[in-house]
Amino acid sequence: MADEKLSTIRHSASHVMAAAVLQMFPDAKIAIGPSIENGFYYDFDLPRPLKMDDFPEIEERMKDIINKKEDFIRKEVSRAEALELFKDQPYKTELINDLPEDEVISIYTVDKFTDLCRGPHVENTKMINPQAIKLLSIAGAYWRGDEKRPMLQRIYATAFTNPKDLRLYLQHLEELAKRDHRKIGKELDLFHIDDENPGQIFWHPNGWTIYRVLVDYVRSKIQADGYVEVRTPFCMPQGLWERSGHWAKYKQNMFITESEKRLFALKPMNCPGHVEIFKQGIKSYRDLPLRMAEFGSCTRNEPSGTLHGCMRVRGFVQDDAHIFCTEEQIPSEVAKFCHLLKDMYKDFGFTDDKIIVKFSTRPELRVGDDATWDRAEGALADACKKAGLTYEISPGEGAFYGPKLEFTLVDALGRQWQCGTIQVDYQLPSAERLNAEYIGEDNAKHHPVMLHRAVLGSLERFIGILLENFAGALPVWLAPHQAVVIPVAPAFNEYAEKVASTLKAANIRAEVDASEQRMNAKIRNAQGQKIPYMFIIGDKEAAEGKASIRLRTGQQMNGLALDEAVKFVLDKIASKAEI
Repeated sequence: MADEKLSTIRHSASHVMAAAVLQMFPDAKIAIGPSIENGFYYDFDLPRPLKMDDFPEIEERMKDIINKKEDFIRKEVSRAEALELFKDQPYKTELINDLPEDEVISIYTVDKFTDLCRGPHVENTKMINPQAIKLLSIAGAYWRGDEKRPMLQRIYATAFTNPKDLRLYLQHLEELAKRDHRKIGKELDLFHIDDENPGQIFWHPNGWTIYRVLVDYVRSKIQADGYVEVRTPFCMPQGLWERSGHWAKYKQNMFITESEKRLFALKPMNCPGHVEIFKQGIKSYRDLPLRMAEFGSCTRNEPSGTLHGCMRVRGFVQDDAHIFCTEEQIPSEVAKFCHLLKDMYKDFGFTDDKIIVKFSTRPELRVGDDATWDRAEGALADACKKAGLTYEISPGEGAFYGPKLEFTLVDALGRQWQCGTIQVDYQLPSAERLNAEYIGEDNAKHHPVMLHRAVLGSLERFIGILLENFAGALPVWLAPHQAVVIPVAPAFNEYAEKVASTLKAANIRAEVDASEQRMNAKIRNAQGQKIPYMFIIGDKEAAEGKASIRLRTGQQMNGLALDEAVKFVLDKIASKAEI
């Protein structure tokens, strides 16, 4: 009920904001203004671009309207009346014309502003706290989300019931801004994105180090869990995508090219290629389950307006795998995957209390009969029980070909990121699609069940999640530079190089800061680069063959024997410690 109340306040505040903007721009064309999860927005077609400098005036006009203690007056009107009322507002008339014939059309008036709206709204503006409203940002938004339609100006804002809650939310936004992976990526020299090549990541040496460590880690885990690794072509012909169903269902998101009068597509996913590998040679039931993994480079033609740093890209790599198994093997294979996933998430600091599992059941639009869906959903439920998972049901959210489990991580700021998934697919290996077969114990041909699964998902996105979760201070084992050796004076450079060589020989990523800066400046630089350990080398350390370690948290460990210092770092790496 409290959430409904706050949502109603925010929706009402969006109308007040629209009224204020129309006072400033009487010829403005207005579109829509809903409440959203953390606030509200309104879309405008204005005679000039808005600036953040306009916000104080808009907020003052909003406060004036609120302080008048005006009622929100609802009125039902006919379609003809609505069209006449909004005849100078083309976005509103389009919405009216698109309403079903039997739809009740209502308008709300507050102060001198009237808007087309279903409501609800607060009874009076006095129920909106003028000290708990804040305009936040401006963004472009295509009308009705269609990039072929006009680009409108969207004002994002928020409202709360009291100033304290607003203050806490603004502090939260400040923390989000500090943790923005794009900002951290620039500060730590990890990657960049070229404006002329949107959605593609240019990994710098530091960022590529994180990427390689991540790939090596996943590879070691899946090899130990019985996976074979493969590589499939980046570009595959139209015929394969037609048989898989992607050409009909997913073509708009595929990059398509032509060669020798034939059409090809850059792969948006790896699954058809894995089925093609499975089909080579005769497979027996004794070969199942076959767990086939690939760090496959995929490309999807995402709209430019949806791209966001590493989180939403056009080119990415997944820790992708497909398990070919019999129907009887589904419960054990799903349970095995769940154990692997939880074990891996723990190494990144995401313990059971930070993992939300959602069980997505059959959607309304689906393929296959109900008996098959009953078996698939029953097998998934049985697997969850074997794996000791508790889950939420997401009714109707399954893939069109089968049910799925989704694994959502909760980060340090309480945000949720859907990462892992396992999906049960009877369709792609079927005779109607790619026709994968194996010889069963009865010597007859059967189609395997295909389990689509990923733990981290897109590696690009997962790195972005890690950067924001740890505010750039990655756990020791993931940090691009795990140690920096800092001589306090040039006289100790030679011993510092020896210390760095010893660390490197132990496979610790280390370097020497032999710059002419003072020691305190070097320490500040290392802390700014989020380097976990600073080996401080002075007269005593050089004379006694020792090292003093300063942690990026400011803690100090003085006078350690060099082999003891190396062991300390290695133990932290092995235990996947944060510091």
